[in-house]
Amino acid sequence: MQKPKPPYKVTVIPGDGIGPEVTAVTRRLLEAVGAPIIWQEAEAGAKVFRKGIPSGVPQETIDSILDTGLVLKGPLETPVGYGEKSANVTLRKSFETFGNIRPIRIIPGVPTPYYGRNIDLVVVRENVEDLYAGIEHMQTPNVAQCLKLMSRKGCEKIVRLAFEVARAEGRTKVHCATKANIMKLTEGLLKRTFEEIASEYPDITAQHIIVDNCAHQLVRFPEQFEVIVTSNMNGDILSDLTSGLVGGLGFAPSANIGRDVAIFEAVHGSAPSIAGKNLANPSAHVLSGVMLLRHLGLFAEAERLENALLYTWGSGAAATSDVAPLHEAVGTSVFAELVESNLATAPGRTQTRPYRPWDMGRVYSCDKQPAKRQDVGVDVFIESTAPLQEIGRELERCAQGLPLTLTMISNRGTKVYPDAVAMPDLVDHHRCRFNRKAGAPMPQDADVLELLRRISTIFRWMHCERLLEVEDKPAFTKAQGEN
Repeated sequence: MQKPKPPYKVTVIPGDGIGPEVTAVTRRLLEAVGAPIIWQEAEAGAKVFRKGIPSGVPQETIDSILDTGLVLKGPLETPVGYGEKSANVTLRKSFETFGNIRPIRIIPGVPTPYYGRNIDLVVVRENVEDLYAGIEHMQTPNVAQCLKLMSRKGCEKIVRLAFEVARAEGRTKVHCATKANIMKLTEGLLKRTFEEIASEYPDITAQHIIVDNCAHQLVRFPEQFEVIVTSNMNGDILSDLTSGLVGGLGFAPSANIGRDVAIFEAVHGSAPSIAGKNLANPSAHVLSGVMLLRHLGLFAEAERLENALLYTWGSGAAATSDVAPLHEAVGTSVFAELVESNLATAPGRTQTRPYRPWDMGRVYSCDKQPAKRQDVGVDVFIESTAPLQEIGRELERCAQGLPLTLTMISNRGTKVYPDAVAMPDLVDHHRCRFNRKAGAPMPQDADVLELLRRISTIFRWMHCERLLEVEDKPAFTKAQGEN
């Protein structure tokens, strides 16, 4: 991303629910510290959905972001379980904001079981791939599928960003949290990329950790973590967990970072039940504004604003309704006034970091082409409630005369034919593996198409996957019980 020059143009999306209230507070405080910002008002979310725009993001908003490259955004409503796509995800994916950065630290004066412990970490979450690609199909009327897509390019960018964040903030350790013990190709790709790139950062300790153990360790010994880099779904879960350690989502800012666009937002929802009631805690959104200031290189202004916010909480003079009983809590507007008044009087921070810009020039990626690759078979997914022996006989007959042979049928990942070790509770969705026959030529497209034609006369097939070998190693997984 090319660094903009002041005055800085920023697209502001007030959002839904409490969004306009907390966004107004952040704008007010950014202006109070003298940040040279020109705001471009735009909209997304519920109002846009109601206008019949399925993405929740109108073209006018897209044009504004293309012009500014910077966004300060309030929370947006997202339909749950039906209807339109998430406008949040639309924005992140449309502008390839591949990295979600979630800093977490103990806030003075905010009660939490972890208060007094040195929790100060950053979760760096891949932001556009993984299960959030949102590619889903009902394979049969009874079996749903979601494709988990992770690329070498995506893994390399997020890993480099994590190391650059560590360097920029004077941190010395990066953990990579994956489920590579189970998902050896997708999550394993992130692990392998992390281990490869770590050698370029000898000043930073790099350590892999299984994601469920990471969650366990975060609850027991959160002080051991400085930066955690992880995949999209894992990052969504872990970052909310870390927010819970320090007082909740009301204190959780974030930045969505891309090469050309950066989006700053609180991670909490739109809280429609308290919208317009002057009850919202604006802290997370204000801290997102602090991240925006640092992104612009306005480090003095950022520290001044963050310092005033921390002092306001630490003084015990005021607390919002998510922390204090309602009869003791101050409203959103009063809290904003207190923070603004403390801009001039707050003492220096008790814990500082030597913030400097992230080196986005090092956050690059490349696709690697292997010296050798070949297709050695195909998995065909079919729908059937017929007995397994009958399915097996029919599929073996379909492969006759082709350079392919049926080697295995699995059901929900467990081998069930031939010679199943155990018999699971079957569903009507089967993966049927055809490998190259011994001594036969490599299967060609025509062979696979002919196999599918024959299968289609007996069974309904949903899709097929090539079985790829790279550098003579299988680039596909075996079923449970398959040798």
